[in-house]
Amino acid sequence: MMSNKPLPLLAAALLALSTAPALAAPAYTVTRSVPLGAPDRWDYVVYSHETGRVYVAHGDRLSVIDASSGEVVGQVEGIAGGAHGTAISLATGQGFTDDGRNGLALAFDLKTLKIAKQIPADKDADGIAVDSVSGHVFVIEGDPASLTVIDPKTDAVVAVIKAGEKLEYGAGDGHGSIFVAGEEKRDLLKIDARTNAVVARWPTPDCTSPHGLAVDPEHHRAFMGCVNSTMVVVDTTTGAQVAKLPIGRGNDAVAYDPKRKRVFSSNGLDGTISVFRQVTPDKYEALDTLTTAISGRTMDVDPESGRLFVAASDVDPPTTPGGRPHPKPGTLRLMMLDPIP
Repeated sequence: MMSNKPLPLLAAALLALSTAPALAAPAYTVTRSVPLGAPDRWDYVVYSHETGRVYVAHGDRLSVIDASSGEVVGQVEGIAGGAHGTAISLATGQGFTDDGRNGLALAFDLKTLKIAKQIPADKDADGIAVDSVSGHVFVIEGDPASLTVIDPKTDAVVAVIKAGEKLEYGAGDGHGSIFVAGEEKRDLLKIDARTNAVVARWPTPDCTSPHGLAVDPEHHRAFMGCVNSTMVVVDTTTGAQVAKLPIGRGNDAVAYDPKRKRVFSSNGLDGTISVFRQVTPDKYEALDTLTTAISGRTMDVDPESGRLFVAASDVDPPTTPGGRPHPKPGTLRLMMLDPIP
């Protein structure tokens, strides 16, 4: 149809359209959705490159999924007080998870998935981090504000670190340090895994209630997700906050893909993943936000393939204004999202 606009105005409109930035196609697509079912309360999703498996803590068990095929290969069962974190000690053929209510760390056989030993920890045992230098496992205890350190060679507790504040997730940098989100005081803790001591406590005042945490060992950066829809980037050599990034609501996990230089925040209340490209260690560019599912708050990434793993369930709407949606019984699944070439 012939436009009735004056030709100069029409030309200007066409030029504006031709120079406007195009919307990028989604960078990831869901390739598998693995049913996990009940129990319906879940926590951390942990990918292990050593075993090629994904570990999803939910209720009284740890579901173990083949990261390539999506096959559920088994369960670590009998965790009466609820499972949370996962760590792998390939040298000893063991995995570790925890029983939060009963204050236990649990060592299980990587082949049989049978629990081999119960190790005393503390109440509210939650996330678990590994120091690849010493091989020690650090069980993070939220409310007790402590970490129980275990030597997998003996399955013995070698230290208890008092942090002095409520804690959330932690991550190792592969160079002998463990970093932990200080939820109570809005800071990032650095622990020397050789001495089992808190050696730095860096304030992050822009970060309300830090939760998810990931580390870029090469560039010495920590990425910490916050419940005020913010991610902060911290220099792990100086403690300086070098960037503040906008994320969705309901963060509970952060992941870093070193091969593609991407940082992710899973946002359970929005049902999204915020994605950033690392331009330099101090500069980050927002990429397309990924749609997952409401409740998809925990995740991990395979840095080789770039595949993302997100646990989520179907939900019923909240019963009170501003409340959280309620998972529908038996609908928990592990979503696998692959990068589009």
